Amino acid sequence: MGNYRFILSGGGTGGHIYPAIAIANELKKRHPDAEFLFVGAKDKMEMEKVPQAGYKIKGLWISGLQRKLTLKNLMFPLKLVSSLFRARQITKQFKPDVAIGTGGFASGPLLKMAASSNVPCVLQEQNSYAGITNKLLASKAERICVAYDGMDQFFPKEKIIKTGNPVRSDLVDLKVGKEQAVQFFDLDANKKTILIIGGSLGARRINQLVEKEIRFFQEKEVQLIWQCGKLYFEEYKKHNSDNVKVLAFLNRMDYAYAAADIIISRAGAGSVSELCLVGKPVLFIPSPNVAEDHQTKNAKALVSKEAALMLKESELDAEFEMAFTSLMDSESTQNILSANIKKLAMPRATEHIVDEIEKLLK
Repeated sequence: MGNYRFILSGGGTGGHIYPAIAIANELKKRHPDAEFLFVGAKDKMEMEKVPQAGYKIKGLWISGLQRKLTLKNLMFPLKLVSSLFRARQITKQFKPDVAIGTGGFASGPLLKMAASSNVPCVLQEQNSYAGITNKLLASKAERICVAYDGMDQFFPKEKIIKTGNPVRSDLVDLKVGKEQAVQFFDLDANKKTILIIGGSLGARRINQLVEKEIRFFQEKEVQLIWQCGKLYFEEYKKHNSDNVKVLAFLNRMDYAYAAADIIISRAGAGSVSELCLVGKPVLFIPSPNVAEDHQTKNAKALVSKEAALMLKESELDAEFEMAFTSLMDSESTQNILSANIKKLAMPRATEHIVDEIEKLLK
């Protein structure tokens, strides 16, 4: 057995980057002498996040197609040719044993070129509605690791393996007690705690809702841990009080989840997978501004199993207070949602994905 070489690509958003890093970490644990190379899109966040995780990364000049005619779209064929050429060079120089793609623009050219050099490829699709890059690559892949049922509408059935999505290791096993967690945020242990998460950058519409409903939350005698995102912190920090903790970013997600009685969240794939492990009642408010509206589809997949509730952004003004009150007042609804969402948890996803990758090592 020589030293294995793994090439990984995924990016554009945290939802594609973190799974790639989690897979690399698990591979490194099993093969300490292996070599790793990430390939990303030049101006995207992976160029910063991957080196922070301790891995080398090379950038391709690539971006997605905009939905309207723009200069960027006119540049797209040029960028694509340039990226394919660069991806081929990188593949030839690095000579990977396996290529792993977790979605996002850069993984397209890289996996296409890896496959044409006969490098076995593994795709990991986080969402319930497959992304365009992964759909285009499906015919080239040996294995496609998914997190939802029914993915054979996008991919060849014989290649699909349901593994779940990689999640942060500190969440697989919540070791923090509720009391300790509530103290950590300087809150009252006798009150119900609502955790509001809008993703790392924040969610404008969720923030507007919370601000509008602050008096309503007071009347309900609940306290809030409100992660408003770093883009919005200056605007909302004035609402910080004994009962409302306004935070730009949650460094200790494990404490936040442990403190929460009810969670209000976006429905990105990573968040959904984490929330299944946490097993608390969740109200999803999906972002409508993402590719193929996949957050709504992710949320609906859980709603159909009585594992979560969902409100669209367009329904918030009319329906939020009623939906929140009926959830808050019904312990049996809370228990049903908790039990059902927990059943969907797949805590060993990263290990299962790496098991599949190892089967392809010559």
